[in-house]
Amino acid sequence: MGLIDWWQALWRGGSASLTPKWRGRKWHDVPLLAVDLELTSLDTAKAEVTSIGWVEGKVGELELNSCFYEVVKTDKSLEQSPVIHGLTAEDIDAGTNVEDVLDTLRPFAESHVWVLHNATLDLGVLGKLFDRHNMPVAEILTLDTLKLAVYQLKKQHDVLPPNSATLTVCRQRLNLPAAPAHNALDDAVATMQLWFAQFYDMNGDNETLIDDFLHTQAIAMKKITKKCKQDVDKTTDSA
Repeated sequence: MGLIDWWQALWRGGSASLTPKWRGRKWHDVPLLAVDLELTSLDTAKAEVTSIGWVEGKVGELELNSCFYEVVKTDKSLEQSPVIHGLTAEDIDAGTNVEDVLDTLRPFAESHVWVLHNATLDLGVLGKLFDRHNMPVAEILTLDTLKLAVYQLKKQHDVLPPNSATLTVCRQRLNLPAAPAHNALDDAVATMQLWFAQFYDMNGDNETLIDDFLHTQAIAMKKITKKCKQDVDKTTDSA
């Protein structure tokens, strides 16, 4: 297989991973939701959410009136997380029930592309919580700014420099100003701004499609809840 044939095969395979709803859509027309979580652990099996923040927008436009932030109540151990995010046990005790937050977040799964820095971590935790509270979630189209950064870095490095893909370092590399860290809403805003900078750094314009970024592997359709996965498996088996 020649290089052109290989590239076309890769491209077709990537396009097939998008549902018809998203295929051929221009980035500038797509509603975005940048989401960030503060967690008790980086282990998705035991991590609990201590706060969540999100903001809506479109490429180049932040809708600041859409900003959402809640401290989330949990009775699980906070471990060493207060050292990082600054939320105390008293803050957490006075927080919002996670079911209420999930109920507010869930409708965005069908309407927005979710922008996250380390989608695997945050969606792993969210999927566990949606399942725990019996809230099936539709398949989500995600854009992972961390994976997009790694794609760009691998063009320059055989081995990535330490900490080269953190949110702060990624923003610095694209000349974005310093932003507050370890607050879920601040990080969500910072992640959305990073995506805008990455988009234009890769020569995105008004005509650029979602499909045009598939080769970076930063775009993915995610099934994050078990019930939805089971429903998809049943549909496939009966087809």
